[in-house]
Amino acid sequence: MAMETLEILDRLIAFPTISADSNLAIIDYIQDFLTARGFAVHRVPDKTGLKAGLFARIGPGDCAGVLLSGHTDVVPVTGQNWTTDPFRMRVADGRAYGRGTTDMKGYLASMLVLADRAARVELKQPLKLAFSFDEEIGCVGIRSMIDRLSETIGLPDMCFVGEPTMMQVAVGHKGKVALRASCHGMSGHSAMAPNFLNALHLATDFVSVLREIQSDFAANGVQDADYGVPYSTIHVARISGGRALNIVPEMAEVDFEFRHLVADNPDDILARITAAAQKLGAAYQARFPVANIDVQKRLAYPGLDTDPDSEVVLQAQKLALATGTTKVAFGTEAGYFSTQLGIPTIVCGPGSMDDQGHQPDEHVTLSQLVACDTMFGRLLREILG
Repeated sequence: MAMETLEILDRLIAFPTISADSNLAIIDYIQDFLTARGFAVHRVPDKTGLKAGLFARIGPGDCAGVLLSGHTDVVPVTGQNWTTDPFRMRVADGRAYGRGTTDMKGYLASMLVLADRAARVELKQPLKLAFSFDEEIGCVGIRSMIDRLSETIGLPDMCFVGEPTMMQVAVGHKGKVALRASCHGMSGHSAMAPNFLNALHLATDFVSVLREIQSDFAANGVQDADYGVPYSTIHVARISGGRALNIVPEMAEVDFEFRHLVADNPDDILARITAAAQKLGAAYQARFPVANIDVQKRLAYPGLDTDPDSEVVLQAQKLALATGTTKVAFGTEAGYFSTQLGIPTIVCGPGSMDDQGHQPDEHVTLSQLVACDTMFGRLLREILG
């Protein structure tokens, strides 16, 4: 591993780019770094002006090239028991510690080292880079950036997204849809509770219906044995409602999500859930006309399902010295490149999400950073022709 990788990673970790906060400082750093090395850099701000992403390229303009993509934001550290400052990198016992070392600033550091080396040689194919924001809150940032890719640096032949896979080539992950069900009941004094419609009762009835749908997915739905949980899933995260113990709640909310196999159409799943909600509300309406469950989509991102025999997979396996393929449980931005733009895309990066990412004392092993740098060294030789 080049010392530059650790030096750059140290700089990146020092930017506390929690998704709730601005990422402009790290974007300024990356933009200055790339501009100084001759990259054509295109800044893509969000609507607030408090966050931005970048697209960059170097090399000939008549070729599509390879795109490397990563996100700049990290998850919060609040409530986690860190033994050192999470925003100051510490190296010990063959590991680099700090928030984002695995997810995914280690990969970003390797990207910038590659950028520095690519700027010193004459490329036969272009190198393209993408740096996004707000990935950790549902791949939000890339959704506002993706339509600018073609007009700025041009569509690539293939895309590598650097989420942590222990440098294995991942060809799939599930898509996600996050929703909120607003359950409307009828308020009244709790001493006469049966005369009113408790919105929390309506909400818990709805949760029971969601559990029935989940059981059907497990028993009868599409299965993909490459996943630890081989079917589409529904998860209820929060139920809220009520103002006081002696008041029957007139409103309750259920926050939930489903994560779906690419083979399961998310629109069909949403239609099934919505129909179940309407049926449940209608069962109460003869007595309580206000009864209703309104299901609204809050965010969504597509899944990824790349052919294991495709050229992008073969190329990634050659560069990473990886055999076989894997699929990951977590979502990534790869589905946007693949589904929305039709770019052949895989996920491959240093570290493990299972026991390193999002954890207190998050870390990446130095050997994984070496493997990533080595992969990018092979990529550089490829684009040198």
